[in-house]
Amino acid sequence: MKLASLFLVFAIACASEPRVRLTEDWPASVGDYEDITEAWTRKATLRGQYQEAVELAATFKSPEWRAAHAVKDAEARGLVGDARAQRLAQARAEAAGPYEIQLMVTTWDRRENDLDRGKRSVWRIAILDDQGKEIEPLEIVKDKRPNMTLRAEFPAHGDFSTAYVVRFARTAALLGPSAKQIRLRMSGERGGVQVSWQSP
Repeated sequence: MKLASLFLVFAIACASEPRVRLTEDWPASVGDYEDITEAWTRKATLRGQYQEAVELAATFKSPEWRAAHAVKDAEARGLVGDARAQRLAQARAEAAGPYEIQLMVTTWDRRENDLDRGKRSVWRIAILDDQGKEIEPLEIVKDKRPNMTLRAEFPAHGDFSTAYVVRFARTAALLGPSAKQIRLRMSGERGGVQVSWQSP
């Protein structure tokens, strides 16, 4: 399949995905963690000539997601009072730091699952802002927590996927009142995949 056709397929697929509020605002109320994680997760697949080449699931850690995750964590740990407030304050401080996206990547050839090698990786990761400007990551770190822990936090994490945390500098306003969409592109010699988060 030609690369242009591949991106067209994903663009059509993304049109049916839930729209999300691309805002920096901390939510006044917190919704269900699983529902919010699903709303902020995007998936795409690149198929080669004979088999699937790469499968990508990406969860954008928006303020809405961080708030829901902090509440889930506080409840799981039985935090109340000041301890619970401190956990929520920590999540709010993290939301003000670099943009973070959790990637769950599955490759047909395990040697190609090497995003943590940075510029030596066979893949290139970039975010595109509303104007189409590419923003390269500050870092890509392999998430080495146990699979059961990762799956409890990110249901899209599969049996054969490798988890990464990708951080981007806040030099571009990806979130804000005028933000329309955020696109994440993963590309290499074999082609590429692209996912997007769009505002209502």
